[in-house]
Amino acid sequence: MSTAPEPVAAGWPQRPEPLPPGLELVLERVRCRAQLRAAWLRALWAAEGEPGGRFAVTHGEADALMAERDAPEAEGIWIAAEARLAPLRDRLAEVEGRLSRGECPALSECERVFGLESEESDLLQACLATAVNPGLGRVYAYLQDQAGRGYVTEELVARLFGHGRCGAWGPESALFRWELIVEREIAPGEPPMLACDPHIRGWFLGRRELDRALVDVSRLQPTHPALPGWPVEELVAFLDRNVNGKPQERVRVTVTGPPGSGRRTLAAVVAARLRLPLLVIDADAVEEPEWRRVFLRAQRQGYLDRCALAWTGDTLGRRSWPQAVPPFPLQFVITEPGQQLPPVETMVELTVEMPPLESGARLALWREYVPQSQAWPADVLETLSARHRVTVGDIVRVARRGVGSAAEAVQAVRETARGRLGPLAQLLECPFDWDDLVVADHVREALEDLAFEAGARPRFWEDRRARRLFPQGRGLVALLAGSPGTGKTMAAQIIAARLGLDLYRIDLSAVVSKYVGETSQNIERLLRRAATMDVVLLFDEADAIYGKRTTEVRDAQDRFANMDTSHLMVAIESYSGVVLLATNLKSNIDPAFLRRIRYVVDFPKPDAQQRLQIWRKVVGALTSPERLAALDGDVSLLAESLETTGSQIKFALLAGLFIAEREDRPLAMPHLLRGLNRELAKEGRALSDREKARLLEHGR
Repeated sequence: MSTAPEPVAAGWPQRPEPLPPGLELVLERVRCRAQLRAAWLRALWAAEGEPGGRFAVTHGEADALMAERDAPEAEGIWIAAEARLAPLRDRLAEVEGRLSRGECPALSECERVFGLESEESDLLQACLATAVNPGLGRVYAYLQDQAGRGYVTEELVARLFGHGRCGAWGPESALFRWELIVEREIAPGEPPMLACDPHIRGWFLGRRELDRALVDVSRLQPTHPALPGWPVEELVAFLDRNVNGKPQERVRVTVTGPPGSGRRTLAAVVAARLRLPLLVIDADAVEEPEWRRVFLRAQRQGYLDRCALAWTGDTLGRRSWPQAVPPFPLQFVITEPGQQLPPVETMVELTVEMPPLESGARLALWREYVPQSQAWPADVLETLSARHRVTVGDIVRVARRGVGSAAEAVQAVRETARGRLGPLAQLLECPFDWDDLVVADHVREALEDLAFEAGARPRFWEDRRARRLFPQGRGLVALLAGSPGTGKTMAAQIIAARLGLDLYRIDLSAVVSKYVGETSQNIERLLRRAATMDVVLLFDEADAIYGKRTTEVRDAQDRFANMDTSHLMVAIESYSGVVLLATNLKSNIDPAFLRRIRYVVDFPKPDAQQRLQIWRKVVGALTSPERLAALDGDVSLLAESLETTGSQIKFALLAGLFIAEREDRPLAMPHLLRGLNRELAKEGRALSDREKARLLEHGR
């Protein structure tokens, strides 16, 4: 007659989870060793004849200690000769034989990978046993005749495994260098506790998970198809020659390119060809005091799970690679162009540059990742592909946003790139068009030529003939020179708007004053980042850094200034994007640099006719047509009588509007004069009372 099984609580396992193959052998070995040791201790305690314990030392115990009755040699002889222990000895021999033949694959792999000696493996097994079966802690306390020592100690393991009174596990042991075993202080006078690292315990139990030290700073890189032109085959062939079959050889591959260019994907594809997953670690997310530990744990993870490692982050340039342990044979470093890393003498170094996407490849990617783009007008899509030098990562991010039109795609591309330039660059709005700019005809013509070339240049430089003829100087650099307020910044805003690009202003005077001696490094880094974006850079007050070099070097500051100027000339010449330099003092620009500039556009102060146009434009934009008509005679008089710039006119009107609103009156000549006087006073040429009276009289 069968009986129904007893009810089991929901979620409660009916049987313990089985241990991975061979791990039970490790536990059995430790248990056998513990039983033999316990038998010997009981024989000693029986000979003492008196109960002791941790609170008293008996006469018999003292006599046994002084007589060296618990000597390792005596223990070994007694265990070998004791007939009743024969089955236990046979069982131990069988278990140890099976372990030596590799019946615990995880233990054999760990011993091989980390080069563990037999004594080191014994200590690891003792720690692993109590980590897997915590109940053994009470056995360890019993064997140490101390209820408070329910943990592994060096002396305990030495006696269990026949290594004498203490083992040879110094700080240089692979167990401690790889942090497979950790040591913790317990209390004054007590031996330190030796314990298995939690990640190692999990690995032996068959759990393939990230080390706790890596959880917040790393991730497995998914593998996507490689793009045409990527050097996958060349890299795989190189690694086959230098890694496979050469266990002592280690290779570090630096993959350099702009963010989003597919650097991680290339590394993952190459690693996958070698049957390795890729673990990417962000060095910038690692605090400096934790760097050595995270680096070691990453290498350990690579060995345990057979995964290649890839390192990213700006801080890699100032962090050395610890040499305490041999690194995993295949490492990638993801960098931006120009980012330098400290060399590692023990590794074979290889640098790979990500090939840039040409307009045809970008067009294909837009169609692949943004299917709705196939419904856009062909010329619009082609212009988008030719003008915007996006990366595959940029296109993927745009696709995730679900854009519906080319205009939305362009806006999404611009938004994804913002923030890359850091605090030295300020994003400027670009609300103006050509109708807003009042300049002389020759200035307008030069600016229109500049804007056209800036738009046509991406496709032009894809021509191999052009690149061969101009190996350098493919960037477009223009100098906008003139007095403050003459329209230089507005011209830059119009050009950027015409190109559909973001405009970033870099105030060089602030950079120089903040980073004396390091200016070139900061600007080079900024240019390196900007080269990966579709932007226009406006360097304000360019004479602050591109000024004439000092011929007479009197101190370190002069020397640094000359070095900065020389380095920046080279950096600007190598930059492939659009750079606009604004200066109020063209005569201060270094002649050697001036010769390398493609466009030099001088902005003279506006004449009377131009000033009148500016007055009418700004008054018409901020007031009604009726108010503009009522003030036309007044602004004509102001334009004829006072030499002002466009900026002064705009801010004078702004001040006048608020003055009129405060008085609750329509904007009139007195308000404009008060605003103008405020602007002119900034230059030290405020209007006299007589001049104000004259203008008011003629304005009636």
